[in-house]
Amino acid sequence: MPIVRLSGTVEGECDSNRESRARMLYTLFANGWDIYNSNGDQRITLSNIERKIQESDAFVFMPGASLEDLFKAVSIFVGYQTLDPHLFGKATAILNTDDSWDPLLELLDNLQEIGAIRQDYRQFLLIAQSPSEVLACVDRIRVEGLPDVGREKVTTNHSDSFSNRRPEDYRANICIFCSASMENPSYLNEGYELGRLLAENKLGCVSGAGTTGVMGEVVKGAAEAGGWVAGSNVPHIIELEGLPDGLSAFWLTPDIYARMEAMIENSDKFVIFPGGAGTVQEMFALLILKAAENPLMKGKSIIIYNRPVAGSTNGYWDRLLILLEPWKDANLFDVETELEGLIDNLGNLIGKT
Repeated sequence: MPIVRLSGTVEGECDSNRESRARMLYTLFANGWDIYNSNGDQRITLSNIERKIQESDAFVFMPGASLEDLFKAVSIFVGYQTLDPHLFGKATAILNTDDSWDPLLELLDNLQEIGAIRQDYRQFLLIAQSPSEVLACVDRIRVEGLPDVGREKVTTNHSDSFSNRRPEDYRANICIFCSASMENPSYLNEGYELGRLLAENKLGCVSGAGTTGVMGEVVKGAAEAGGWVAGSNVPHIIELEGLPDGLSAFWLTPDIYARMEAMIENSDKFVIFPGGAGTVQEMFALLILKAAENPLMKGKSIIIYNRPVAGSTNGYWDRLLILLEPWKDANLFDVETELEGLIDNLGNLIGKT
């Protein structure tokens, strides 16, 4: 029998979503699906999420979206975008009867309008208003398959990990999470400038080791300024994008979750630069780890760079900040709106716990 993984947890007998979960369980089970996490008692972590994806044939996200649920849903969409072979032909449906998923959907809509997401994410994250609609979604994808994401491999992966020691006069490593697909010159130019400023300020540059978009420009700017530049990537994404020149250190990992873990472990501070779904995924991962006081994030700060949208007075990450409203007073992240202020902030944060 095919296996569907159900999101969410059950918060006791008075949980308001208990009835909708029961209806969803019955609908899926009565129509030939076996169910993982039916009791809502399984936890997903960076270290086990890829294995959970491999074990499942479809994914259903329930009402009452938590930060962990948002992270998992975006992660699956990023897997679709990057042609993760373990997601081939697997459906993802979101039961949004309580509108708790709306802030994420509005954020993704906004990123699509800006051009940071090229695919129509609603063809991959299928929104439903009833258990019967969810069943129809996952059954349809089993028959028809998923849409083409519009990407092709450009190379084969012959890379391996390597490392050159960071110069002793460097103060810290700054991890930049940003877009690998955006082509707007204003964002590309600012990405290059950020990389250059990191090098000039003796700050190591850590990234996803991409060659394209803002990410490629950050790496290029830091490398051409003589900076120490490190990154992590996975074989199937390298086959889509290649690896940039000028890397001082590179960590090859088997999946995007191990990739994030390598970047987090080898960084001291984090910048959420203009990006797409992958950047949102990475922000969620940082928040989850920091809120849980995970040792990987001990003493490490997060800065959201909410610069104005090109040609607008709106901030690039306004929708993300609306989504993160429940955590704004928890001292989990800072916000900067100008590049100069961002660099100053990074310098001031060095040594701060």
